[in-house]
Amino acid sequence: MSDNEATLPDCQLYLISPLDVTGSFPERLTRALEAAPVAAFQLRLKDIDQHEIARLAEPLQRICADRDVAFIVNDSISLAKRIGADGVHLGQGDGDPVEARKILGRGAQIGVTCHDSRHLAMEAGEAGADYVAFGAFFPTVTKAVEHQAAPDLLSWWQSLFELPCVAIGGITAENCAPLVRAGADFLAVSGAVWRDDEAAAVTGLHEAIANARLA
Repeated sequence: MSDNEATLPDCQLYLISPLDVTGSFPERLTRALEAAPVAAFQLRLKDIDQHEIARLAEPLQRICADRDVAFIVNDSISLAKRIGADGVHLGQGDGDPVEARKILGRGAQIGVTCHDSRHLAMEAGEAGADYVAFGAFFPTVTKAVEHQAAPDLLSWWQSLFELPCVAIGGITAENCAPLVRAGADFLAVSGAVWRDDEAAAVTGLHEAIANARLA
């Protein structure tokens, strides 16, 4: 093990769903989770009734539970509570981590989007978040990019805080190495996994993370 590898935190995969999880998606999720270790899966659906989201979540939540993968709901504290999710990921306009903790309990995983802001990340940590998410680091078609983050933000965070950080935004096996070396605890990935062979993509990301740690 190189000195650099010894000082890097473990970097794990955090999968984010596509906007359509109907049809064969449960089978695709199973393939992805069985290809290589995944720490968490976030259900991210937009403009759908909460009752329908809860229905769609049921098989996916079971797949994750059977494989010891944390099941995180995007945006909605109430939905996370309703379905008994492992946690919730909050955007800046989606609620307060303190409120989420009161509603979801001590065991819930609460993440907060912090864009490229050190200030927002420190606020989230003080409010009791379990992780902070920085990005976007690269161009992405998954959602509109309003904030551009640089890898040195991850290095700064790791040098001062123990709270885990997630890197998000256009991450692929080909471009993730600087984020791994900068200290990302998790790589949040969506399009790079679901737009092609999900099992091969997850395997490729694991190999890229390992290679980055050795560089």
